[in-house]
Amino acid sequence: MSDTPPSVASAPKSRTVYIVLAILLGSYGIHNFYAGDKKAGLIKLLVTILTCFIGGIPMFIWAIIDAINVKKDANGVDFN
Repeated sequence: MSDTPPSVASAPKSRTVYIVLAILLGSYGIHNFYAGDKKAGLIKLLVTILTCFIGGIPMFIWAIIDAINVKKDANGVDFN
C-alpha cells in the first residue's frame, strides 16, 4: 500500500494576476512560474539574464502574447 496522498486538482489561479505578472515581470518569465509552466519560465529567465538583458526585449514580447492568448495554467485548469 502506498503512503502517497491522492492527487488533488489544483485550484484555479487568477487570470488578472497572470496578466499583471506578464506585463511587469514578463521578461523574467515570472507569470509562467505562477501558472506552473516551469520550462517556459526558465527559458525566459535564462535568455534574459544570459544575454545581459538584451534578450529581455523579445521575451517581453513573448510574455505579452502569452498574456493575451493563454487561458489555462500548466495543469489545464482554466484561469478565474
